[in-house]
Amino acid sequence: MLHVTFRQLKVFEAVARQLSFSRAAEELHLTQPAVSMQIKQLEESVGLPLFEQIGKKIFLTDAGNEVYRCSRNIAEQLSDAEAVLGEMKGLKRGKLNISVVSTANYFAPQLLASFCQRHENVTLSLKVVNREILLNQLANNEMDLAVMGLPPEGLDIIAEPFLANPLVVIAPPSHPLAAERSIPLTRLAQETFIVREQGSGTRSAMERFFAQHGLTLSTGMEMSTDEAIKQAVQAGMGLGVVSMLTLTLELETRRLTVLDVESFPIRRNWFVVHRKGKRLSAVAQAFKDFLLKEAEQMIVPD
Repeated sequence: MLHVTFRQLKVFEAVARQLSFSRAAEELHLTQPAVSMQIKQLEESVGLPLFEQIGKKIFLTDAGNEVYRCSRNIAEQLSDAEAVLGEMKGLKRGKLNISVVSTANYFAPQLLASFCQRHENVTLSLKVVNREILLNQLANNEMDLAVMGLPPEGLDIIAEPFLANPLVVIAPPSHPLAAERSIPLTRLAQETFIVREQGSGTRSAMERFFAQHGLTLSTGMEMSTDEAIKQAVQAGMGLGVVSMLTLTLELETRRLTVLDVESFPIRRNWFVVHRKGKRLSAVAQAFKDFLLKEAEQMIVPD
């Protein structure tokens, strides 16, 4: 029978997640020797090494991966118990962990600010990440709610649309197409496009849309953010396809223009996502309800 403590598992989980004794110590507000001692005691109890060091890096052993999985399950169960007991006590404060893809950061702060004004005792953690990291967080159940444009397939999740996310073609105002109306899609085949990285929801929607219309576009540079795409388009390096929600400043200052292209905008939605079966805390459920009922009225694409 294993004789381990919650403290040992908490320290181990931090080291395993960070793959660093020093970063785990900083996160837990402990000294590095104290962290090392907790790991040593846990390894003695398990009877197997949990980490191996190769060069200056540490890695989980097979036994370490198994303990990591168990420690995360235990942490999630304790978190669920804490949330339920808090609600039973009539707790009015809570913590909300939200992850959003980078493009959603154009509107997420406004929604979160409005929500927090109504719930002053809520502690908020907002992580802005790329799609790959967010999908990994979802797979590991690391957040209460996620906001993304294209829900993943193959994960046991609940995804509900709460906000329109139209994708439009942008160009500098000096571009020859800027003055044209009802531009045929075939005309875009003559242009070079600045695109998001592979795996991006915007990139996937764009490629699927043009493939459905039998078109193959010429792509130039790949960019990891919509901000970088807008800068490249302003510089005259090509056209771009971005969310209308990201263009408020550029349209007001006339640094970019939206082209009038047939069959555009591409109609998409933003989704609020969480793992199926996840027991949402009172504050997480309240924020989800807030998004579903009010976000569309607060954030209206022009």
